[in-house]
Formats: sequence, C-alpha cells, structure tokens
Amino acid sequence: MSDREKISCNMKKIYEEVRLSCENVSRNPSGVKIIAATKYADPKQIQILLDLGITDLGENKADDLVFKSSAIKGNPTWHFFGHLQSNKINKVVPIARYIHSIDNISTLNKINSYALKIKKIQKILIEVNVSNEETKYGISLNESNNFILNALKYDNIKICGLMTMAPLTDDFNYIKNIFGSLRNTLNNLNNSFENLNMSELSMGMSNDYKVAIEEGATMLRIGSAIFE
Repeated sequence: MSDREKISCNMKKIYEEVRLSCENVSRNPSGVKIIAATKYADPKQIQILLDLGITDLGENKADDLVFKSSAIKGNPTWHFFGHLQSNKINKVVPIARYIHSIDNISTLNKINSYALKIKKIQKILIEVNVSNEETKYGISLNESNNFILNALKYDNIKICGLMTMAPLTDDFNYIKNIFGSLRNTLNNLNNSFENLNMSELSMGMSNDYKVAIEEGATMLRIGSAIFE
C-alpha cells in the first residue's frame, strides 16, 4: 500500500470514528477539528494530507516547523504543540496561527512583544497539567485563575482555550476525568472573567481522541493514527 493509500484509508477511519463519537454524545462533528500532528511525517507525507484536504497541521519543534512549512506547497493552518523556548519565539510566531503550549507568563510576554513587532494577534491556548505529572509541562488547575488574570494584560495575544495531555494509560475512566476537569475549568474561567471567551479545548491524541470528543474536545492532535 502506498503512503497516499494508507493515509487516505486512515483518515477515512478517523473521520468515521469522530462522527460516531459525536453521535454518541449528540455533538455536531463540524465542531471537532482534526489537527494532523506531523512530528514523524516527512514533507511528502504532509503534502499528501494537504492534497486530501487536511489543512490543520501541528508541530512540536520550532526548527521542524520552519523546515516543513517551507518544504510544502499550499497554505495550511499551522499549530505549535511543543514547549516553546524563548529563543525560538521569532521562528514560531510568524508561522503558527495557534500556539497550544503556553504555561509561562514570561514566555507570553516575549510572544506578545514579537507579535506586536510583526503586527500580529497571536492565538494561544494555555497548557494545563491536569494530572500533575512531574514529567509534563503546564500550569496546575489551581494556578489557572491567576494565570488568566496576568495573560489578559497583553494586547497582541488572544486566549482561545486550554490544552492538556492525558497520562499514557489504558484506564479510560481516568482519562475521561482528566478531560472533564479541563472542560469544567474552561467553563469556570469563562464565567469568572468578563472579557474572556475561550472556546477551544485541545485534548485527545491518537489513543484517546474518542474519549476527548465525549468530554467536549474541539481540537484533536492526531499523529500516529494517520501515518502508521
């Protein structure tokens, strides 16, 4: 099977599972965006995605984002998932429409300054470490109110939503609780801040996106299920 056939077949399967998962909880599939995580994909495979009409792509590393965005034809919407180092901001901000991994006000301040310089409103999601795993980035749930309070001060930043990564486990009830906590946090924050209107929940990857849909995910970060 060629790469094109494999990717096309995998996407059809994912679309069908998204449709069924939405149907189970009375959601419209149009409210769920599939972001193809291209961490392990080469430009040829990414071009196949674009040819198939997949226009939302996500990268974890700044240098890979620069390389892959310049190596393909088309105008996809790029998302940046990885931990963003300050010295990579000037590489990521011009390319990524959304940065999903904000968990530091100092970094946000620098993003705002660079976005102002290039006359851009940078869309961001705040990464929350719901499971409190030491190996994961993200603010804690307890820090979310204070973080939002500080983040709202920046004029060239648009806070679009929250992101989390679930633990690697087969306990889907636990994963469900993680995603449900993020959804509740987003709703509580929107109710607590008058000038906040977050709509995006970036949660769910290849192994748990069906659970994420049931808990209100609007952005799925899917990689291996597309390319393997």
